[in-house]
Amino acid sequence: MMKIFSILPFFLFCFCSVSLAQPKPVLADKIVGVVGDKIVLKSDIDNAILDMQRQGIEVPANAHCYIMEQSLGVKALVLQAEKDSLPVTDEEIDADIDNRIRYFITQYGSVDELERTAGKSVYQLKEDFKTGIRDQKLAAAMRNKIVDDVRITPNEVKAYFNRIPEDSLAFYESEVEVGQIVVFPKASREAEEYAIEQLNEYKTQIEQGRPFNIIADMYSEDPGVKQNHGQYEVNRSSREMDATWINKAFSLKEGQVSKPFKTRFGYHIIQLVSRAGDDAVVKHILRIPQVTTYEMAEGFSKLDSVRSRIIAGTMDFGTAVNKYSDDDASKFTGGMVQGPNGSFLTIDQLDPGMVGMLKNLKLGEISQPTEFADERGRKGVRLVYLKTQTEPHRENLKDDYSKIADHALEEKKEDALEKWFNKKIPTYYIMIDKDYQDCSAMDKWIKPAQAAAAMKN
Repeated sequence: MMKIFSILPFFLFCFCSVSLAQPKPVLADKIVGVVGDKIVLKSDIDNAILDMQRQGIEVPANAHCYIMEQSLGVKALVLQAEKDSLPVTDEEIDADIDNRIRYFITQYGSVDELERTAGKSVYQLKEDFKTGIRDQKLAAAMRNKIVDDVRITPNEVKAYFNRIPEDSLAFYESEVEVGQIVVFPKASREAEEYAIEQLNEYKTQIEQGRPFNIIADMYSEDPGVKQNHGQYEVNRSSREMDATWINKAFSLKEGQVSKPFKTRFGYHIIQLVSRAGDDAVVKHILRIPQVTTYEMAEGFSKLDSVRSRIIAGTMDFGTAVNKYSDDDASKFTGGMVQGPNGSFLTIDQLDPGMVGMLKNLKLGEISQPTEFADERGRKGVRLVYLKTQTEPHRENLKDDYSKIADHALEEKKEDALEKWFNKKIPTYYIMIDKDYQDCSAMDKWIKPAQAAAAMKN
């Protein structure tokens, strides 16, 4: 039997995006489930299945049973979260809604296409999402409260591993844990002034009627220009965009082109195309002041000194990252490069330049300072540290203890959730539509529902 929250992350996503399913003629909606005073509608189940199909996910024959189970589970968690007064703010909900809308705009290509597909305006979509996202956050908060004190011991990890059939053990390719300290040398004042001069010239040409996208295609150093010709659809509360850039965009009037301004990425000009509340369409050109060999030499010298201190033992790698690295992302990970599985990366997940540097490193060694360019084309210098490296192997406790421990802990949390549900479900009023009562996945819910119906009669 599938445990109650084994597919919760996907379900919550579907639950909050049901209004994006293509509109189809449907029968009148009806309530198919109740937990306390929380209801589940047939359209919730149907639209979640439609979303699975739309995303190319294989839909099992009994999907409606599992989605109903998930729906009831979410409602129970939300009900208890409200009783326990777990805090979820409007600001958190609005931020999640904005992120969800941006995701769909990216998927559909534009605001217009999103609205056309959904048959609703972005404003209407945001209103539709509020209840679902609120429930998502409350359910997640309650789940975290239930499993917050669950811990795993080494003996439990070993017992978990010993239960895995040998032919079911995962096979891992060679993986590495790699850290880096990055310095981006600053361009000279002359180079910065030249970038500003170029942008002022582009601004004049645009104001005289030359198409913005043509200038962007010819001169912008933003990597995205190849796909979007310098045009972006943005939201004021976006956390993915530079705050200075966003503030400048929303300070403009429609059609206005900004003066050149600086962010950590370089110098920019922006034109506001249109604005609707906190959403806007803008055009953008980026120029990156050129770093000369002189500034690069300063970067090499700086990191050479840092490397010497680490090797001498007067400074550890993590401290050096915090003090000297210009890579904001790795400052919160002790300099370790992150991938889908945390800090464990296969070779193909590293940039080619780093792969070349690792060939000459032994475990625990730090490279010489080496020039590189980031994904935005900025020239930099970096040190690379090889922390661990595994050979291709079958899963085992020696090489993969942390991964196995994570899986064992998750299983223990699932068990804790099951116990919580088994204890709580009989205390709630439960109603389940007859069309869902033959599902084996619903066993834990059906008896309380039958008892509630008997008491009502």
